Amino acid sequence: MKKEGRKRWKRKEDKKRVVVSNLPFEGWSHKENPNRHHRGNQIKTSKYTVLSFVPKNIFEQLHRFANLYFVGIAILNFFPVVNAFQPEINMIPVCVILAVTAIKDAWEDLRRYKSDKVINNRECLIYSRKEQTYVQKCWKDVRVGDFIQMKCNEIVPADILLLFSSDPSGICHLETASLDGETNLKQRRVVKGFSQQEVQFEPELFHNTIVCEKPNNHLNKFKGYMEHPDQTRTGVGCESLLLRGCTIRNTEMAVGIVIYAGHETKAMLNNSGPRYKRSKIERRMNIDIFFCIGILILMCLIGAVGHSIWNGTFEEHPPFDVPDANGSFLPRALGGFYMFLTMIILLQVLIPISLYVSIELVKLGQVFFLNNDLDLYDEETDLSIQCRALNITEDLGQIQYIFSDKTGTLTENKMVFRRCTIMGSEYSHQENAKRLETPKELDSDGEEWTQYQCLSFPARWAQDAATRRSQKGAQPLRRSQSARVPIQGHYRQRSMGYRESSQPPVAFSSSIEKDVTPDKNLLTKVRDAALWLETLSDSRPAKASLSTTSSIADFFLALTICNSVMVSTTTEPRQRVTIKPSSKALGTSLEKIQQLFQRLKLSSLSQSFSSTAPSDTDLRESLGANVATTDSDERDDASVCSGGDSTDDGGYRSSMWDQGDILGSGSGTSLEEALETPAADLARPEFCYEAESPDEAALVHAAHAYSFTLVSRTPEQVTVRLPQGTCLTFSLLCTLGFDSVRKRMSVVVRHPLTGEIIVYTKGADSVIMDLLEDPACAPDMNVEKKLRKIQARTQKHLDLYARDGLRTLCIAKKVLSEEDFQRWASFRREAEASLDNRDELLMETAQHLENQLTLLGATGIEDRLQEGVPDTIATLREAGIQLWVLTGDKQETAVNIAHSCRLLDQTDTVYTINTENQETCESILNYALEELKQFHELQKPDRKLFGFHLPSKTPSITSEAVVPEAGLVIDGKTLNAIFQGKLEKKFLELTQYCRSVLCCRSTPLQKSMIVKLVRDKLHVMTLSIGDGANDVSMIQAADIGIGISGQEGMQAVMSSDFAIARFKHLKKLLLVHGHWCYSRLARMVVYYLYKNVCYVNLLFWYQFFCGFSGSTMIDYWQMIFFNLFFTSLPPLVFGVLDKDISAETLLALPELYKSGQNSECYNLSTFWISMADAFYQSLICFFIPYLTYKGSDIDVFTFGTPINTISLTTILLHQAMEMKTWTIFHGVVLLGSFLMYFLVSLLYNATCVTCNSPTNPYWVMEGQLSNPTFYLVCFLTPVVALLPRYFFLSLQGTYGKSLISKAQKIDKLPPDKRNLEIQSWRSRQRAAPVPEVARPTHHPVSSIAGQDFSTSTSKSSNPPKRKHIEESVLYGQRCGTERMRDDSCSGDSSAQLSSGEHLLGPNRTMANSRGQTDMSRCSKRGSHRRSQSSLTI
Repeated sequence: MKKEGRKRWKRKEDKKRVVVSNLPFEGWSHKENPNRHHRGNQIKTSKYTVLSFVPKNIFEQLHRFANLYFVGIAILNFFPVVNAFQPEINMIPVCVILAVTAIKDAWEDLRRYKSDKVINNRECLIYSRKEQTYVQKCWKDVRVGDFIQMKCNEIVPADILLLFSSDPSGICHLETASLDGETNLKQRRVVKGFSQQEVQFEPELFHNTIVCEKPNNHLNKFKGYMEHPDQTRTGVGCESLLLRGCTIRNTEMAVGIVIYAGHETKAMLNNSGPRYKRSKIERRMNIDIFFCIGILILMCLIGAVGHSIWNGTFEEHPPFDVPDANGSFLPRALGGFYMFLTMIILLQVLIPISLYVSIELVKLGQVFFLNNDLDLYDEETDLSIQCRALNITEDLGQIQYIFSDKTGTLTENKMVFRRCTIMGSEYSHQENAKRLETPKELDSDGEEWTQYQCLSFPARWAQDAATRRSQKGAQPLRRSQSARVPIQGHYRQRSMGYRESSQPPVAFSSSIEKDVTPDKNLLTKVRDAALWLETLSDSRPAKASLSTTSSIADFFLALTICNSVMVSTTTEPRQRVTIKPSSKALGTSLEKIQQLFQRLKLSSLSQSFSSTAPSDTDLRESLGANVATTDSDERDDASVCSGGDSTDDGGYRSSMWDQGDILGSGSGTSLEEALETPAADLARPEFCYEAESPDEAALVHAAHAYSFTLVSRTPEQVTVRLPQGTCLTFSLLCTLGFDSVRKRMSVVVRHPLTGEIIVYTKGADSVIMDLLEDPACAPDMNVEKKLRKIQARTQKHLDLYARDGLRTLCIAKKVLSEEDFQRWASFRREAEASLDNRDELLMETAQHLENQLTLLGATGIEDRLQEGVPDTIATLREAGIQLWVLTGDKQETAVNIAHSCRLLDQTDTVYTINTENQETCESILNYALEELKQFHELQKPDRKLFGFHLPSKTPSITSEAVVPEAGLVIDGKTLNAIFQGKLEKKFLELTQYCRSVLCCRSTPLQKSMIVKLVRDKLHVMTLSIGDGANDVSMIQAADIGIGISGQEGMQAVMSSDFAIARFKHLKKLLLVHGHWCYSRLARMVVYYLYKNVCYVNLLFWYQFFCGFSGSTMIDYWQMIFFNLFFTSLPPLVFGVLDKDISAETLLALPELYKSGQNSECYNLSTFWISMADAFYQSLICFFIPYLTYKGSDIDVFTFGTPINTISLTTILLHQAMEMKTWTIFHGVVLLGSFLMYFLVSLLYNATCVTCNSPTNPYWVMEGQLSNPTFYLVCFLTPVVALLPRYFFLSLQGTYGKSLISKAQKIDKLPPDKRNLEIQSWRSRQRAAPVPEVARPTHHPVSSIAGQDFSTSTSKSSNPPKRKHIEESVLYGQRCGTERMRDDSCSGDSSAQLSSGEHLLGPNRTMANSRGQTDMSRCSKRGSHRRSQSSLTI
């Protein structure tokens, strides 16, 4: 029992790491230090040493089958009984190949060694007990338990727990660009209990023990606790951990203790090196190599059997059959076996040894041209395509499925505040909508400066100081530079630099993002709310009421406070703004402003300052609708600067009135702005906001537009300036950060005026609406009625926002008593100090706090489509590529975006499945499959599902008989039901009938599972494209992963195979470069295999005339030169430069891409056709010279020279016939290879007197060149050999029906005729053109009982109408008994809702009255709560 207990305790301890200070053990032996088991900080990424390089590199190269094969053949040739060539000469080709690869590996490893040396010898400050101070040591000398002192702009040498910061608040700012590419600053705080240090941290007084988790690669996760000498514990997390490789910013000094060092740091554990992917052509090539091995074995067997039979024809042993020392001869069977091995050595070139090296070189050339394509360069971000995986370029031409993220990939990821609802009243912000409708925003500084100069005097006077500084003609240094410049040292200048650029100073700082035009109706109410806020005091706390004024104040306070935004200024963009706590007015008082107006006799303007009675708009009838969450968990850190100017239809308005905006006007040039003194403007620099998500930044900008300005933030307090200039400083008691499970964020603050403890929460609507207080618990009926109205109308507005494609967030609050908060805070501290189940305990404490909330309102944020997305999607679909969108966003938002980007069409039948019940899911899938099969009049396909094409449609006379296109929309819960219920097969079968699939509310894990499911079950080529960290698993699961270098950092890019700046670049990348790369490489591989088989067969035919003795008629040096020099360059030029079709034609005719999807250039049939052609050509090249010289007395090399010359000429001419593009390089290489053969042969034959005794090639070529027969044979034989291929290519070019051959004909026409032909082609191919509308104006909806399954079609499609009737009968009975979640597709997106209008109701007159009644009843349910079927029990 004791042993078992000890084992259990040891296993438990193995999961932990215990760290103590090294100072008490300084000077002791290494064995006595308790930290001795932890690794040091020296890193080694190089693989070799001087001694281990040769054996280790050879061992690694022999892992490639081809290398192992050729080394084995070379070793076999050293045995005298089987050798066919001189052993030393036979080693030359394989040694050359191995040496070239070894040199490349040595060069790469040398670079890694030098990089390691530089990093290991960087210096840092380590505390020494002996010296009583910090001493400089190298990074490699750092050990776990050491105390490290870091200064501003220094790089963190190891994973360090922060114990001291020079910042009074205990904050240390980090830049993590080297880890995740994100340039915005992260805040790390000192461990609790160490932040109140008045003086310098004393390491010798540190006697605590740190217990934490074992090293792992989770960058954003760390849990542990610090045990004090009095046995008390303090929890530590990732908010106190400084990761190796990050850079200290805006902090003069920081001190910490090393927790993980060297290869155990999180950065090194994440550095797994480049991933190796095998392309489809390489997999196909490996199969064909085995076919070639089979051919080789067959030829060797024929040689062995032939040798035995030939020897059997002699009555006595022939004179060349030499006996052994005992005078005995080899048995015939053993001699046949030896001849088998000899034939393998002789015919070894059948397997092309140089093919793999040639493929590597060709791919390097293809990547070079990819990187230098200006069409794939984005001028705005100054980014071009990055090819991070060099070995799968040809897969770009064979893609059949694309899986795309939505936010940031299809959309701009520019979050723009669009509209909001507060206490059930909707504020549409029409002026803001007009501003967003402008066709093109002026983002460049030069254009803003031009616009600024054109303004009238008062408006220009109101500009901020940063804008005035731009008059000098210089532009501030862009922050985006830091993500792309590799860190070379510890220092990076913090002050303003200048360079010419058109990029905004900070990410998300374009005018369209930061400038929000307020709603005039809401603006007056905000002013009243701000004035009411100042009347609060300790004696008159804000009672819990439903008044509009108090709710508006809380709403904008929540927008300003409930975030993690860091405030800085444009003059010091990395310096955090801090303000001492003060509740006094820092700006000009309201009375002084009014007196100023009276003196100026502008009393008409001062009326806008007077208080007006709160007025609510008429409440309309509420309707229940879908409850879903936003995609804010997909967003990553982003930097946001609030500043700059904008113009709108109402005239000029500065959104950055934080320098002195007392009460700004909504539109026009207000006189308040004109009277603002420049001195005040210069005194208060412009604020920059660095947020962790673009949604947060958009909300802070929106609050700022209404003059609720976030002024400063520290770990203990946050300061907000009100419209009248008063600053309120809230004590920040606790922050519950956003996570993808809770889908919300909360802050707990103490109100500076009332002293109340308030919880402000923002999050996804589906989550927040379920956490609201129950109206039934209200004290009286009036309050209950009003609460229900507010919640119902807010839900209606949320559905309206979602149908408009807006991202929605709900805002709520809760007031806590002092006792409740203290009790909760103690639970929270216990959870933070726990090591086991820490995450679960923290989640539980958050759920205890975030309940019984009071709804304040909701916001709608717009994320616009990227330029060129609809056209790109339409083109990719024409190319035969099926596009799926996998997003975590709301269903309605995703559907709306799908219509905008032409993923779904108005005429499509859209199947929407929302259920978490497996049986229900299965029945719905069966029903949908049955219905679609009836439409297509086909049975369930039993073939391997290839591509996305629907079963072929038979043309019909009437338009009503045309099969409608189908789309599928499912959510994450349905995906869980499909995966858990083993319904993948039915799901995939259903998707084959759908032109597009939308997976909403999907988690990163579900995204990768879908990609793997489609890739493995359908055996198709997949591509995933995304821009955020949540897309990494999806990108890695696909055959090709593409990262967008966007706003969300570089995690997606770092995990991808290719990185592009815009989604629209995907069109040329796939249709042009993908097609070229596949076509070139596929035809080059086929040519290589043909070339070697053709040449080796010459030696095989000769065996029939030399008694299968394994001898050759061609000198071995000539054979080596043949593969290494004479025929190696033309395939390389062909693989890099050949263009079978021009880029313009490929883009104009996307259907041409299907040739790559179908592997038309390289498949089983093309391989065997080329093999047959190789056998035929080898027969001609051997037997025509044989018949010509038959009966003559020429020697063996004189016979072999014309055969060698003929084969070279035939192979080069064959290559010329395969080339579709002719450039100077093609001609020079082909002609040069031919001339090089004669030059080398002449020199070799003239100098080689006794090279290959007894038969030597001396003067053979010179003799042949003087013989007319040689010329005649060398001219006629290639013509006869190539005649069948030439005839075949001529027929193919004249009568070929393939798309490629037709396009090649079009390419040869003059430009005007070519354009006419392309237009004619497109008109024939496109029977039904793609609609040009960006958003459906009318989309009828049919709601089905339970809403587990819904469909939407246009009015004009008759078959779908019949479908709705059937569904009503099938599912109508369940409407009254089951409370299913309402989930409808797009409806009329009208902002005006008349009383009693059923927004989600059916818009079609049904033939079946019962079905209509049931469906209407279902759609009228008005509860915002989740239904029973959607709840997770």
